[in-house]
Amino acid sequence: MPARRAALAGFLAVLAACSNQNPESAEALWDELQAADYHDWARAPGYEARTPSATVHGDEVEIFINEVLADALAGGPLTAWPDGAIIVKDGFMAGEPHIVVAMQKRGDAWFFAEYETSGEVVYSGDPHACTRCHDDGDDGVLAFDLPR
Repeated sequence: MPARRAALAGFLAVLAACSNQNPESAEALWDELQAADYHDWARAPGYEARTPSATVHGDEVEIFINEVLADALAGGPLTAWPDGAIIVKDGFMAGEPHIVVAMQKRGDAWFFAEYETSGEVVYSGDPHACTRCHDDGDDGVLAFDLPR
């Protein structure tokens, strides 16, 4: 029985490492979001207030976008979101804060991070838990489309 527990513990450690690929970078992003007070950022199109959600992020969400992304939305046709764009989603369950998820465009790829409301990193990097859904979005974004 101890061998099975050790094997299970090893498997869980590997699974956690795969889904939390870059916790240091996620912690730095969290610090950046807190310093910028992302709740003061613009709201994402269609998410001007807390909105019902049928996603894993909660039964309600609030979505905030940084100035880079807001400027891109106002600037006209795009084929991809610009480097430096950040989207932050606060997820709620039964009206209570549940999780905070963030996406930051780095070059031509998105860096994903999911946090406990305390800021503890759950997922980071390019985890399958995020990309399996977001690969279907308009340049990785599901909540709203690129301006055409």
